[in-house]
Amino acid sequence: QAQLVESGGGLVQPGGSLRLSCAVSEIIFSTSTMAWYRQAPGNQREWIATISPARTRNYADSVKGRFTISRDNANRMVFLQMNSLKPEDTAVYYCNKVLAREDDVWGQGTQVTVSS
Repeated sequence: QAQLVESGGGLVQPGGSLRLSCAVSEIIFSTSTMAWYRQAPGNQREWIATISPARTRNYADSVKGRFTISRDNANRMVFLQMNSLKPEDTAVYYCNKVLAREDDVWGQGTQVTVSS
């Protein structure tokens, strides 16, 4: 059964850091390039980072240089280290395979709020 469980969000001040984690079921993780997405209130869900099984990484311009995606293939985990957080990073963060559609299985997401 496809399943994704995100965790690690919270309230942080501007300039702070958070590390998000995502546990992924085998049916999704196995040979997939994985991605982190986020959705701010009133906005569509957007892609922000991807990592291939060989750990090739790509980032959206909005997070490049501040966020780092990583994966643990043995334990089917995906991580997002977020540094130098800004108020505009406030959103619900999700992980999924790359190019996931809205009608694919999604987790509940984890809320990140950047505010002083």
